Amino acid sequence: MFVDRAKIFIRSGKGGDGAVTFRREPFVPEGGPDGGDGGRGGNVIFQADRNLRTLMDFRYKRKYEAENGQNGMKKKRFGKAGEDLIIKVPVGTMVIDEETGLLMKDLIEDGESFVAAKGGRGGRGNVNFKNSVRQAPNFAEAGGAAKERTVILEMKLIADVGLVGFPNVGKSSLLSTATSAQPKIANYHFTTIDPNLGVVQLYDTSFVMADIAGIIEGASQGLGLGFQFLKHIERTKVLIHVVDVSGSEGRNPIEDFDKINRELEAYSPRILKKPQLVAANKIDMIDEDDPGYLEFKEYVESKGYQVFPMSAPLNMGVEEILTAALKALREVEQNPQMDEETPEYFDFERDDIDPDYREIYVGYDEAEDVYTLEGKQLEKIFNSTNFNDMGSLRYLYKYIEKNGAIDRLKELGLDEGDIIRIKNYDMEYWDEF
Repeated sequence: MFVDRAKIFIRSGKGGDGAVTFRREPFVPEGGPDGGDGGRGGNVIFQADRNLRTLMDFRYKRKYEAENGQNGMKKKRFGKAGEDLIIKVPVGTMVIDEETGLLMKDLIEDGESFVAAKGGRGGRGNVNFKNSVRQAPNFAEAGGAAKERTVILEMKLIADVGLVGFPNVGKSSLLSTATSAQPKIANYHFTTIDPNLGVVQLYDTSFVMADIAGIIEGASQGLGLGFQFLKHIERTKVLIHVVDVSGSEGRNPIEDFDKINRELEAYSPRILKKPQLVAANKIDMIDEDDPGYLEFKEYVESKGYQVFPMSAPLNMGVEEILTAALKALREVEQNPQMDEETPEYFDFERDDIDPDYREIYVGYDEAEDVYTLEGKQLEKIFNSTNFNDMGSLRYLYKYIEKNGAIDRLKELGLDEGDIIRIKNYDMEYWDEF
């Protein structure tokens, strides 16, 4: 089953906590603190792999977590860093942050990778908090928090040439004849329900060709499987528009040609700027001087497109249109389009450096008659606090005071004996702490 879209939850590893330990050795009185730092948490990394063809695996597993960092140890030993989690996806996969809707990375080359969620930094051990005043710090720093997010994986086929056209016009037959691909072929609508890829070997070179599953009228509004099909055309460089000129399905070839191009334009006007060759398929079922065919050929050429009479099952005219496609492909590669839409990318720098990280927010809970403090950096220091140690409590209080939070609480009415609440911990305020 071809799956080209999935939603998963990722979580990086939490940083290990710093250790609170002291040297306890014979003949070394008052050895002092020797707690080591915690290890960093593992990153979550996405990597493109050309051996994968679908996002099927993500239908069954939707939660991915990297390893946490190890806590610090005595004798100033660092904790082990958490192992990175590498998630392999097919080449052509876009990773999108669900919350913002912004593109994090478009993985279009084999082996290309990026860090989608950084692991938390390891906390510092108590040896880092020793100074001339604080000789035996009985506290350490907690490890950095893990980063969590939900991402959307969306795959778009990467092909040089894309086959478009109504169902049952012969796209699969052309792909089968031109490449080693073996798509399902039958005489009924929607034989192809998934895109198929094949490699065309022509002269001394090759290119990838994709059979984009049948597009119907209204596909650009999502009818049928419109969006699922149309998005795979966006990456192709050259289009071959296959039209049944025999009218074997009871349709008018000119109307078919116009309807498909209208759907392409409605989905994205940039698609019609791609080079487009028109394959007049099933020519063996009519004469080349057939009035209907001549009318079709004249109409299409008046629009500026080349028409190639062809019969895919008989391999008639196939080499001619493939040669033209190769020529158009080389021209595109030498003169790439400059008007491609540039997507808005996720801002990793802002994500890593939170401008509000050190901010402390003050408040007053009238129902419980307590003053409240909240903040990301405050929470980290709070998690590092040893509430049985006065030095550790004083370190927490000094951070709050230097941030100006005490002065702002006083403006709200804080007085001696009042309660200050941080998370689930209440402490009584006194001027002489």
